[in-house]
This record gives sequence, C-alpha cells and structure tokens, in this order.
Amino acid sequence: MLSLDGDSRSLNIIGGQGGPGGPAHLQGGAGGAGQGPIVHITTSNLITHNLQATVATEQAVQLQNVRASQIASHCPPPSRIFCGRQDILGKMHNFFSDTGIQHIYVLHGLGGARKTQIALKFINESTSRFSDIFFVDTSTSATIETGLKNIAILKDFGVSPQDGLLWLTSKVEEWLLLFDNADDPSINLNDYIPQCNHGNIIITSRNPEMCVYAGSNSLVSDMEEEDAVTLLLKSALQKATSHTEEVATEIVKTLHCLALAIVQAGAFISKSRNLDGYLALYTKNQARLLSEKPGQSHDRYAWTVYTTWQISFNRLTPPAAMFLQHCSFLHYNGISEEIFSYAAEYQFSSDGPSEEELQEPLEFLSHFLGPDGKWDSLQFLDATNEVQSYSLISFDVEKKLFSIHPLVHAWSQGTVQDPRRYMSTMGSILGMAISERPQWDMQLASLLLCPHVELAIQTESKVALIFKYQYTMLLWEEGRYKEAGKLQEEVLAEHKQILGDNHPDTLHTMGSLATTYSNLGEHQKAKRLRLIVLQKQKEALGDNHPGTLWTMGNLANSYSNLGEYQKAQELGVLVLEKQKQVLGDNHPDTLRTMGNLTNSYSTLGEHQEAKELNAIVLDKQKQVLGDNHPHTLRTTSNLANSYSAVGEHQKAKELRVLVLEKRKQVLGDNHPDTLEIEELLGSM
Repeated sequence: MLSLDGDSRSLNIIGGQGGPGGPAHLQGGAGGAGQGPIVHITTSNLITHNLQATVATEQAVQLQNVRASQIASHCPPPSRIFCGRQDILGKMHNFFSDTGIQHIYVLHGLGGARKTQIALKFINESTSRFSDIFFVDTSTSATIETGLKNIAILKDFGVSPQDGLLWLTSKVEEWLLLFDNADDPSINLNDYIPQCNHGNIIITSRNPEMCVYAGSNSLVSDMEEEDAVTLLLKSALQKATSHTEEVATEIVKTLHCLALAIVQAGAFISKSRNLDGYLALYTKNQARLLSEKPGQSHDRYAWTVYTTWQISFNRLTPPAAMFLQHCSFLHYNGISEEIFSYAAEYQFSSDGPSEEELQEPLEFLSHFLGPDGKWDSLQFLDATNEVQSYSLISFDVEKKLFSIHPLVHAWSQGTVQDPRRYMSTMGSILGMAISERPQWDMQLASLLLCPHVELAIQTESKVALIFKYQYTMLLWEEGRYKEAGKLQEEVLAEHKQILGDNHPDTLHTMGSLATTYSNLGEHQKAKRLRLIVLQKQKEALGDNHPGTLWTMGNLANSYSNLGEYQKAQELGVLVLEKQKQVLGDNHPDTLRTMGNLTNSYSTLGEHQEAKELNAIVLDKQKQVLGDNHPHTLRTTSNLANSYSAVGEHQKAKELRVLVLEKRKQVLGDNHPDTLEIEELLGSM
C-alpha cells in the first residue's frame, strides 16, 4: 500500500500479505501481525538520487562529445615519407608570417598531387605559430557543418555549426582552420568562411575556382624529379644507391612525377621487392597497378590514383564527361577551342564524306552549337569549366590552350567501351578542322593541330581519305617532310585503288608527293612523278590548264635541282608567259613561277636579272599574300641571296634577319626554312 503522510514528504510503502488470525476468544482475538516488510522512503532522497544520475549521464555524454570533437577536429601529422615541395612550403611560411589580418591560402590541383599532405606538413612545421588548429572535412555540406559543430562543442560555445562559426568570428586569435578537400563546385564555401578580419585558413581543392578566396595560392602539380625519386625509394623501402636512383628515375618519369602514383608504386615494390622489374609490369598492367590499393599505407588517404579520378568523373554532367573522354583521344597538350569551332564550320563537298558518314563527329559537335546551328563558345566554356573544376583538365590562360595530365589522359581512355570509335570521331574532327582553318594559319598547324594529327596517324584512326590527305598537307606545312611523304604514299595507293590512275585527285596527290620528294632531296624521284603527272594532265586538261601549268613549273624546279639549268630556265619562261595570259600578272601561281625563274637566273650567273625580278615578285606578293605568307618570306630570302650575289652584303643580312624573325613567329624555331636562314646568317 502507498500512502503520503500529509506534508511530511514521506512515502510509506507497506508490503507483504497479512498473517493468519490469532486464537479465538469469546470476544474474538486480534489478528496476527503482517509478515511483509514496511519501508519508509522520503521523496527528497529519491529526487536527489535521480538528479545525480541525470547529471552524471549528461556529463558523460558531454565528455564523450568533447572527445569526439577533439578527434574530429585534430589535424593528423603528415606522411612519414613526405619529401620535397619546399618551394610551396616556403611560400606558405612567408604568407602566414604576418599577424593581425585574416590569411586564406589555397592549394589546388589534380587529385593525387598530395595537396593535403603539403598542408599537413606546413601545419606540422608551424604548430607554435597558431593558437588553435582545426581540421574540417569539406567534401560535403554535411561534413563541413559537422566540423564547425565540433569546434563549438570543443570550445564549450554551443552545439551548432553557427556556434562554431561564431566562436571563430569572435575569438580574435591566430587560429588556423584547414578546409580539406573542398572539391564540390556546387558548395558555396563562402557560407562557411568566418566573416572577420582575423584568423588563418588553408583550403585544399581540385577546383581552381577556390582561388577567388585566396590571398595567395599554389598550383600543386607534379613533383620535382629529384624529390620524386627520393619519395619512391622511401615508400619502396629501397636504399639510395647509384643503381636504385637510376632505376627510380625512369619509373618516376613514366609516372610523370605524380605523388600518389609514386607512393602506390613504392608500396607495390616494397611488397614485391623488385624495383628493377616494376616498369615492365607497369607497361603491361598500368590500369591495374594504379587501381590497386596498398595493404599498408603511410597516411590515411583512402583512394588509389584511378579511384580518385573516377570519383571526380562520376560528378560530371554527361556533356562534360563526354568532352573529357573525347579529348583523351587527342594529344594531351595543345587542345584548343579552334579545333572544334573550325570543325563545326565544315562544308560538305561531293568528293568528301557524307553527313551520314560523319554522324558521330556531328553529334559530338552539336553539344556546343547554339539554336542557330552556329558554334556557341559559352556552351563550350560551360563544359570545359566543369571539367576544370575537378582539375581533370587544365587551361593555360596565356596560350589559350587546354591540357590533360598524361596519366589522366591514359585513364580517361580506359573509361570508354569502344576506343576505336572515339579515335575515328576525333580523327574526323581534326580533318574537318584542317579543311576549314584559315589558309596558311601556320600557328594553328604547328602549335595546335600537328601533335594531334601525329597521334591520329600512330593510332591508325579510321577517317575518310580526304582527311588523310589533309593530314599530309599539315605535316608538309610544318616541315615534317619524311612523315608527310610516308602518309602521302599510303594516300596515293588508296587513290589509285579506289579512283584509278587518271583521276584528278590521284594526280593531285602524286604531284604533292613529288614536291615532298623534292624537299627531301630525292630530285630524281620528284622528276619522274612530275613527268607522269604532266603527261596525264595534258591529255585530260589540255596544255594551258592552270593545273597543267602548275605541274610544268614544278618540273622546271626538278630540272634546276638536278643541274639542268638551261632546261629549267626555258621551261620556266614558257610557263610564265602562259600563266600571264591565262591567270594574269598578279595571280599567286604567276608570282610563284616568277620567283622560281629568278633561281634559274641565279644559277646561270645572271644575278642582276634575278635581283630585279625578285624585287618585282616581292612587291606583288606583299600586296596579294601579305608580309608573313610563306611564299612572301621565301621570295624575301631569294632577294637576300641576290643582294649577296651582287656584293650588297649588308642589305642581304638585313633581309635575312627580318626573314628569320618572321619565320620563327610563323613557322617556329625548328622548321627547316627557319633553320636554313639561321645557317645562312651564321655563315656571313
């Protein structure tokens, strides 16, 4: 039975069942005493006991939360095998040396470059510099808020992310906040940056856009080769000897000095104990080795090289992912918007592939066209910016060129199921771009298109024959005569098989091949081909057709190259007279023949006549073709030779210096025409 005794705050609990009745008397006996216990508990004791239990529980939970927040906010030490990056560390130490203002430093770059390790190394070297150091996982909004909440709990300042921000904002001290892995471009990090004029922040990110917050930043890319070798030998548990350093140097070069790839290679070597055999294994098993997580690690980084990039790739929208995959079938350097914008302007012709044959290139390009069907740079920029936000592609602001890290380039190719189809698509886009580029845009040829064309040739991309011919012309313009000749021979064989020996395209390719032979010094081969072409053109086109006259002029050059100077001069004069009648005095073909004729005059010792004719040709070419056209530069060089032949050496030197400067700008330092002028200047 429960009863409360008035206000005594005593609680009586009487338990047990009553005992049996006593012996009977006349008046009846008293009942027996109850057998259960009687317990008296005051409520004050009960309440006190409950309060003490509740407080103890809350204190335990609070202590547990504080300990959890301490663990979560704690910056781990850098990897035990960290080495190098002294240039970045020095820049960071210098940047954070001032006090009294807020400092924000951004470390950005490709996943696997070990940005976090650099941040942790800096912190490890600077612990006495900062009053508090906090680590915040910035990969998602939820992890950021958890990190800020942990700061509030740790500092007994509340239990919410806002409390954590408030503590950082109000605590005017030299605290350091590390926002690690701020990779998601959809997160506005400004919402989580303390809005105050004090404190220090380091942000690590794959997204270069994070630099908008930075007072200073560093692009974290490949390691210095010497540091990369040291890192490999440390992670592979190999002693540094002349032999191991030599082998390690070849390995890190193959891995392009990417830090995470080196650490993974080192972990594999430490397990296999076979430093010398690693490269052979890597060549055959690149994807497997870069996807394999080591059993033991020197830090808590959870991902392999390939999984690091796959995580970023999975976040891309379909157009951005498609763009990256297609670009991996170009050369990894020198990727320009012009390649795609020129291809988008491709004009179909009767002798080229049909729209149906180019369906896949057209479908790819359609993602970057506006409603009017024209190239839309903004749509292209949207896709490239998205890929850049994960550092899967880089952009050189000065050169206006994109590039892909070679290892990312190889990995991206592995993400497609039908690589031959992608090769064909990009090979066709290159052919389309070459077809539509501005005439004699040599910079586009040498800096942008040539490396991609070479890759398409090496991989034997399946493209239309007309695009293969475009490839040969590009290589020829770049002065790559040997490579151009080899491809021209293949194109000529296909033309003969498909079109026959007498088709105009076959004859055109044959004439181009003859010019290539001439540039390679194989003048007899060039002469034989030109005689064949000339005979067939006369039969098909007539003696006075511009094509026939062009070949006659080339044949005159062959005679000159073989020492038959009189024949060359007579044929050159005949061609010039006919071209003036058919094409006019100022036609580029007429001017070209006039220029060639000056060479015949020079070889026959008629230097004054050569000089006068060169001066006329040069004046007309400047008007028709412009000062920087290769034909104009060739005539300028010929005029310099004429000046030299008649003893006007200073004029010759001045012209050659001018030609050298322009050829370097237009053709590049290593073009044969550039080297020819350098050699002539060196001999003066």
